[in-house]
Amino acid sequence: MEPKRYRIVVRGQLSERFAEAFDGMVFESDARVTALEGELTDQAMLQGLLGRLGSLGLDLVSVTELP
Repeated sequence: MEPKRYRIVVRGQLSERFAEAFDGMVFESDARVTALEGELTDQAMLQGLLGRLGSLGLDLVSVTELP
């Protein structure tokens, strides 16, 4: 399986300290949401990242596979 790029949006504004938990992802925040964008190698990596977001109590807004 080839790596794919994803944009994952969560509710709220994440601080820089969260960057370590999501190594390799680029953060983009505004007052309401934070978008994480980056390349994931497979579905297991995507599920792991989504699990980390959930364990931090973050509300998932969307997951989009990018071209």
